[in-house]
Amino acid sequence: MDILFVHQNMPGQYRELLKWLAAQGGHRIVFLTQRRDAPTLPGVTTRVYAPHHRPAEGAYGLSKVWEAATGAGFGAAMAARALERDEGFRPDLVMGHTGWGELLFMKQIWPDVPVLGFFEYFYRMKGGLVGFDPEEPVSDHAPFINHARNAVPFASIESVDLGHVPTRWQRDLFPESFHDRFYVCHDGIRTDYLRPDPNVALPLQRLGRALTREDEVFTYMARNLEHARGFHIFMRALPRILAARPKARVVVIGGDDVSYGRKSDHPGGLRAELTEELGDSVDWSRVHFIGRVPYSAFCQVVQLSRCHIYLTMPFVLSWSLLEAMSMQATIVASDVAPVREAVRHGETGLLVDFFDVEALADQVIDVLANPGDYAHLGPAARAHVVEKYDFLTRCLPEHVARMNSLVPKARRMEAPR
Repeated sequence: MDILFVHQNMPGQYRELLKWLAAQGGHRIVFLTQRRDAPTLPGVTTRVYAPHHRPAEGAYGLSKVWEAATGAGFGAAMAARALERDEGFRPDLVMGHTGWGELLFMKQIWPDVPVLGFFEYFYRMKGGLVGFDPEEPVSDHAPFINHARNAVPFASIESVDLGHVPTRWQRDLFPESFHDRFYVCHDGIRTDYLRPDPNVALPLQRLGRALTREDEVFTYMARNLEHARGFHIFMRALPRILAARPKARVVVIGGDDVSYGRKSDHPGGLRAELTEELGDSVDWSRVHFIGRVPYSAFCQVVQLSRCHIYLTMPFVLSWSLLEAMSMQATIVASDVAPVREAVRHGETGLLVDFFDVEALADQVIDVLANPGDYAHLGPAARAHVVEKYDFLTRCLPEHVARMNSLVPKARRMEAPR
């Protein structure tokens, strides 16, 4: 099968699927991306495209997202046209993320080529990020801005033959009129190599030695340390946790940028704002911020953790939660709808109210103080992820079946075994 992937930040949600397809051989795979430092993947041809147009900084707010989306979509379409003209590549199937408009005009290039679009988020005034946190007040214009942002998925649903959403919660954000065009299946977690490691060791330069499972370590991670992922709640729980557990250390993974929501008004960002707010109420010598780390280091951090904290507002579920569950971490997570889809309180993890700092701290303290009481959670979490989210046995067969359903029988790939 000849497949064109389109995603501004290669590989995006297609990391595992790309690797599997390339390893099968016999497929011609091209990836269109805006990322100039995109990873080199054997068996995948990467082509970088640029948006045809970007909105000005002061562009009209209600049309700015649509303007950016059409600019990206037209740039991707022109790059697709060049692929056929200059390289003779005409795909059997186009797959890509709809959120930035990159698939909007693919049917204008290839009317008869099926398009399978990834739908990630639909903006609403209730049930999602907007209006959830009282620290982030909603302006009178928010309903209009939200609805204007949804112009992209409204146009995208008519630009694809089939839509893919990874969770039921995400599907239910979209209007019901979208649902019969969607299939629900997670991208998939490689549970075959994401396992616990009792012999894990993580060297920390400031500590002068490696942390191991003998140390009392709890952990937190997010791509960026921001409000949407509950970083402010986590930080405000630290004084209580560290005071109650004098030998505990916390390892924090994440960058200081903002992926979702508003930026901190503090010149040093949210981390600096909260460090200043907490002052000497925290023993900072036992708090280890290690920034963004290679994937292997993330795995080590989770594997040595006695308690892994995952916080999020109602938003897209992080891969890191399911990966931590696969490694048998004892999870303490925020009790919001997308998390409840993956974590059952008392069975595969522990849920606390997102805003209840004391409840979060007390739950983490109890896990650290009484690990035997919670020893069943990690194995149960792993078993759940293996059953529902495993890439090879659960998710891959569904994705391949859906891909095959869109192309002629002669061009279909062999089903995974």
